[in-house]
Amino acid sequence: MLTILGFAMIATFLVLIMMKKMSPIAALVLIPALFCVAVGKGAKLGDYVIEGVGNLAPTAAMLMFAIVYFGVMIDVGLFDPIVRGILRFCKADPMRIVIGTAVLAAIVSLDGDGSTTFMITVSAMYPLYKRLKMSLVVMTGVAATANGVMNTLPWGGPTARAATALKLDAGDIFVPMIPALGVGLAAVLLLAVVLGRRERKRLGTLTLDEALAAETVTESETVLVGTGGGSDRTRKSSGGSGSGTGADGDEAADAEAHADEGFKGLDPGRATLRPKLYWFNAGLTVALLTAMIMELMPIPVLFLLGAALALTVNFPHMPDQRARIAAHADNVLNVSGMVFAAAVFTGVLSGTGMVDHMADWLVGAIPDGMGPHMAIVTGILSIPLTYFMSNDGFYFGVVPVLAEAGAAHGVSPLEIARASLVGQPLHMSSPLVPAVYVLVGMAKVEFGDHTRFTVKWAALTSLVVLGAGLLFGII
Repeated sequence: MLTILGFAMIATFLVLIMMKKMSPIAALVLIPALFCVAVGKGAKLGDYVIEGVGNLAPTAAMLMFAIVYFGVMIDVGLFDPIVRGILRFCKADPMRIVIGTAVLAAIVSLDGDGSTTFMITVSAMYPLYKRLKMSLVVMTGVAATANGVMNTLPWGGPTARAATALKLDAGDIFVPMIPALGVGLAAVLLLAVVLGRRERKRLGTLTLDEALAAETVTESETVLVGTGGGSDRTRKSSGGSGSGTGADGDEAADAEAHADEGFKGLDPGRATLRPKLYWFNAGLTVALLTAMIMELMPIPVLFLLGAALALTVNFPHMPDQRARIAAHADNVLNVSGMVFAAAVFTGVLSGTGMVDHMADWLVGAIPDGMGPHMAIVTGILSIPLTYFMSNDGFYFGVVPVLAEAGAAHGVSPLEIARASLVGQPLHMSSPLVPAVYVLVGMAKVEFGDHTRFTVKWAALTSLVVLGAGLLFGII
């Protein structure tokens, strides 16, 4: 019964947010509360929620201060040279911009933290997408999938969990997987090319001068001349071809509704710029990311200190500091609120025992004849399971059972561990991953739109990694 209710709760949540019948925050709170009562454990709802909040509180604190930190870095102009450099290199070509999104997300993912990756990627790329009226869900989908592939780094989390759960060396798991993960990254780049070509066909290309010159014209009078993928085009902000995707045009109205006036990322006259402090801010950011990778202090503490120092040095006057905090309060509230709402969902899912029953049912449903192929089974199961449950639940609850079943048929625990990493490209778009709310929040994309657009591409990337692992004999 708990198994059925668990799957029903997740399915209800996904359907309601994808159909936009409820906001993600409301759905994350109300749906698990109703199912908790249906299970007959309504009296313990408070305990489950408090436990969930306690588990996610450090993450919420980290996100709050990280948003303030990177928001200040955007304000003072730290990312302006990156934005200008990418725009000049891409020549405002939508295909090159989407490829640049994938490359930037993959590179920044080396720090092992999804939230940081999304903050930096969106900060750098968002102005380009907005100026050229490109699809914002293309940006979030490509960034999340690229980060998912890179999330398998030993310091990223999943590999360490698999190694701990099966008592293996993380290097023995990860190093042989590098060729398969390389193929996965190639698949993400190919995806970026395909999606970028669609955007280029829909929008055309601009030169840098044309993109910047458009800033002096009101949105209702802007004429963008397409030079790629078709004839010249004239688009107005009132038109229906706003920020939707070429393939999934129903996102157009939603993304266009988020459009603001002006290309703020390249505005050289904004009052918050601090050019004399550029190298200080760059050095502070590098030091912060280095300390994160080296784990010198807990990440929430690092961002708290970093945000305080950035505010104090760049904006020494109290009114200016208050203004910067207020400017980013909307993002902070949306993201931290989403994390605490997710704590209700995860707290009920684990507290009621639903997640354990779901895992046991899935493992028990595997036919005995599949025993010798448990590595393949693990890889396939990792795709939906890491989407519907946390990495902790999967790696510490499900993977050991799969490894035990595989060992009875001569399948090495190392193969099981490597196969368990396959689902990470899809995992990074899971509603149970706090970082995805940073991504959609900063990009001003509805979570339902992101899910509907990204899931198919991320799942395909996971299957490519699995296929490459089988082809190379890694899994």
